[in-house]
Parts: sequence; C-alpha cells; structure tokens
Amino acid sequence: MLVAVVDYGSGNLASAARGLSLAAEQLGLTADIRITADPDLVGRADRIVLPGQGAFADCAAGLAGVTGLKEAMMRRVAEGAPFLGICVGMQLMAERGLEFGVTEGFGWVSGEIAPLPAGDLRLPHMGWNELTFTADSHPLLAGLKPGDHAYFVHSFALAGSRPEQVLATTEYGGKVVAMVAAGNCAGTQFHVEKSQQVGLRILGNFLRWSP
Repeated sequence: MLVAVVDYGSGNLASAARGLSLAAEQLGLTADIRITADPDLVGRADRIVLPGQGAFADCAAGLAGVTGLKEAMMRRVAEGAPFLGICVGMQLMAERGLEFGVTEGFGWVSGEIAPLPAGDLRLPHMGWNELTFTADSHPLLAGLKPGDHAYFVHSFALAGSRPEQVLATTEYGGKVVAMVAAGNCAGTQFHVEKSQQVGLRILGNFLRWSP
C-alpha cells in the first residue's frame, strides 16, 4: 500500500508520516509511507494524506505552487483513492476560505472556513477537546467512543456545512465541526498525529478504509 503524505511546504509532515507508520504497525499492515512533492508518485498512490498548518491562503498557494502536484492529487482522488486532510488540509476541502481574503478551496465538502466564533474564549483554540459523534456511524470512527479527546490548534473552522458530511463536532464557544467526510474524502480539524491513541485509531481506520 503506497500512502502519499503530500509535501507542499507546510509543517507536521514528519509527525503525520510517523503516525501513519505506527498505526500501520499496530494493525500489522504493510504500508509504504512517503512524504513527497512528486506528482507522479501522488498520481499512483493508494491513499493520500494532506497535512496542513498555518493560514488557509498560504497553504492553498503552497500547494498550487508545486507544478502538477495539486492536479495529480485531484485526479487521483477523483479516481477513488481515499483522502485524509489534517487541520488546514481538512479546511482546504471546503468551498472557500476567508482567512486573509477569499481563497478557493477544493469544494469537496459544503461550507466555508470562517473565523471561529469563540466568544470570550481565547484564540487560537488550542488543547484537548471532547469529540461528539454517533458511535460506529462511519468506518473512520470505528473503535472510538463519544467523549474521546483530540488535540486542536486553530482559529478558523468550517461554517455552513451539510449535516450529512459532518462526522464529529466539538464545543468551543459553540459547536465546532471536528471531522468531515464525503465519498472517499475525509478530514479532521484536529491533529490526528498529536491525538495519541485516538489519533492512531483514526489513522489506522483510514488505512483500512474502503469507501
């Protein structure tokens, strides 16, 4: 199984790759985890992971700035390869981002990435928060329990989403979308690679996911 961790100049690539390798090891899966900016490799990957941290516009520009990379990723996902976006990688799945202007997203899930309406709470939202979801409602949630905690770092979040595309939410000054899925594409607003056993369980479920 070839898993491409897409390298477009964002951070947390190594930690995402380590998390995937550990999840594969725990499940006894043979997986070739590659951090890569090579469009040819991404274009033949069995699974694609898009990490991201920082601003939506910067990440979108970074991905578009590597010749052929975004096109190869979009084509491979359209062919059915399972995709997982992490943090800003998930945000890029939306229709647009509103951070530092309006930036077009992939349009794989409905809604836009807007400032987190945290009220009097501090931003960025940083730390461990409970996940709210219906147990066993999606293969990526297999083995998890409502109330499990994940690690978040963000100031923007998905707004205007379609309920059927939201797998899990959390609370931070109100309900916040924590996890989405549409077809063979899924994303986590939280950092799975920093979420200990909960994150490893999700990564393992992703490696076994057959949308």
